[in-house]
Amino acid sequence: MSKIIRNSLAAAILIILTACAAGNSNPFAGAWDTMATTPLGNQESVWTIAEDGTGMMASDQGDQAVDGIVVDGNNVSFDVDVDAGGQSLSLRFNGVVEGDSLTGAFASDFGDFDVTGTRQ
Repeated sequence: MSKIIRNSLAAAILIILTACAAGNSNPFAGAWDTMATTPLGNQESVWTIAEDGTGMMASDQGDQAVDGIVVDGNNVSFDVDVDAGGQSLSLRFNGVVEGDSLTGAFASDFGDFDVTGTRQ
């Protein structure tokens, strides 16, 4: 009987450890308060990122769905098309997540825009 209890306990611990490891698979997942430095001034937004590589960028200019987010270790990248005063602007974000901090830049045809962020 004690062998069954011991094996059951070992299995439960293994399941818990696996679940904990899986929960930390995407360091970019969560909600982020971000600030982009652009030629038009600082642009604040909130990024809400899901574990599955999708997300939403919300700002005063509206909401923009984001998909195709690639996470490689602490590096993150994605492409997004945004409405810039009635004109579509293609952006490529590359950044690094370090704990609850995000640093990176959007690359565009008009140059790079630095981005910083803090996890909510």
